Amino acid sequence: MRELVRSWGETPILSQREAGVQSNVLNKRTRARTADVIKRAFLPRFVHGPIPNAWKLVKPLEEAGASLQLLRPVYFWVTARSEPLIYDFCVEFLRPRRALVQTGIGTPETVAWLRSRGCSWSPTVTTKVARGLLAALRDFGLLEGRAMKRLAAAQLPVGAFSYLARCLAHLGLAGGQLVAARDWAIFLLEISDVEHLYLEAHQRRLLEYYAAGSVVSIEFPVRTLREYAHVVVERAN
Repeated sequence: MRELVRSWGETPILSQREAGVQSNVLNKRTRARTADVIKRAFLPRFVHGPIPNAWKLVKPLEEAGASLQLLRPVYFWVTARSEPLIYDFCVEFLRPRRALVQTGIGTPETVAWLRSRGCSWSPTVTTKVARGLLAALRDFGLLEGRAMKRLAAAQLPVGAFSYLARCLAHLGLAGGQLVAARDWAIFLLEISDVEHLYLEAHQRRLLEYYAAGSVVSIEFPVRTLREYAHVVVERAN
């Protein structure tokens, strides 16, 4: 996904897709595999997904030379928004059970959650989906461990948090909406956690955060995402 985001631009989608396949931009064994990744993963998530043209939100960070620590939560956010199973598992199962997740969960608990949603897959498919779901959250840094997965020790970095807040503002949220946004739940954050991160971001001059009762003001130091990506990279270290 990172390679495709870096190479994607404003030209027509069909021509970009064809160019990516012909050049084998992903260095896959066959061009057919590259075409499949673009069609089934990249376009549904980063072009036609719930966040239209989400690649435009991530690319400024890539161009600013952001570290993987900053990039990974943003890619996770885009992926979770386009994959309801990942989003709902984080919000409905993991966050209410943070104490359990800290000690460890495995495939059986995940299978039980899938069945509680009425998934009609066979036992074999359900187990594969459960394992894939846990592996994806491990790869995105939310969980860690092999057979048993635990809540990762590293929390959402304040730089990544600030950039995500700017992305939410780009999508039209403002003030208290930026604090109460449901998307923070995919990182297993409660409102108090979000408020603490805004205060930390304010202290690092990544944004200005003021709250008085129900009145919340959040301002960013520059106008564009491209400019803000450089601010985050420079000040979040």
